[in-house]
Amino acid sequence: MPDKKYSVIVFDLGMVLVPFDYNIALERLEKIERGFGVNYLNHYKTNYETHRRFERGDISEEEFLKETMIVFDGRIDKETFKKIYSEIFTVNDDVAALLPELNKNYKLMLLSNTNSIHKEYGWKNFMFLKYFDKLVLSYEVRAVKPEEKIYRAVEKASNRPPYEHIFIDDVKEYAEAAINYGWDGIQFSGYEKLVGDLKSRKIL
Repeated sequence: MPDKKYSVIVFDLGMVLVPFDYNIALERLEKIERGFGVNYLNHYKTNYETHRRFERGDISEEEFLKETMIVFDGRIDKETFKKIYSEIFTVNDDVAALLPELNKNYKLMLLSNTNSIHKEYGWKNFMFLKYFDKLVLSYEVRAVKPEEKIYRAVEKASNRPPYEHIFIDDVKEYAEAAINYGWDGIQFSGYEKLVGDLKSRKIL
């Protein structure tokens, strides 16, 4: 691969830095009342566009909760649901450990399809976030990956040209979108491959 000047490394959040497992939430809901987990999963699948609109900031947290809480027929309060819905994240310590090293020579940006509940109750206190110059979050910029607007929001925040950005995301479509918008892109599939990909670009 030819040498290329990068100044901005952009990380996805979910499944790259923070693996998540919705089964944790479903099991906790089932423990509260049999059927709650199954009912919520069915609701999520049949109303996925509501979840997407919440991530995009097209509907408010209150609107999202109003629609979602119907599933529980008033037998769970909103605070309980928000905690269960969000306590699904762990930290990929190997990947997080790369950040302080990368931060020495590159501007670090986070680009995530996420929502206000997951941020507040799920991941906002993770220590590795301090290494990022900017968090570009879908619900705040009113766009989701792979829409061009969210990638351009990163460029606006970094104040660097597209070709100086490289994006790391587990979803192939999102990494390829970055390439289409003039960045470089890496599909994340594990720590060892990521290190190899970064070394091949002389980033590590």
